[in-house]
Amino acid sequence: MRYIEGVVTLQFDPEKCNGCTRCTQVCPHGVFGFENKRAILVDRGACIECGACARNCEPGAIQVRSGVGCAAGVLAGLLAGTGPTCDCSGSDASSCC
Repeated sequence: MRYIEGVVTLQFDPEKCNGCTRCTQVCPHGVFGFENKRAILVDRGACIECGACARNCEPGAIQVRSGVGCAAGVLAGLLAGTGPTCDCSGSDASSCC
């Protein structure tokens, strides 16, 4: 599944990476890979902004505004029983993107 390119809040500083591989283990969409003893961004556009990578990154190499974007829209829709609500075209597009 692809999301709207260019709106993901994910930021990664490879210089801070300590090579623990936690981001590669917890990311549900394979956004991170591992190369030369460091994490690398494999597919930034696949990020659903769940925040699992940032919460598990000890050195703080990863920043993401979890609770915004498509992950929040999908989860809110599931909880409300209405399905995903992240098309960013409705009247409340600001809560999505």
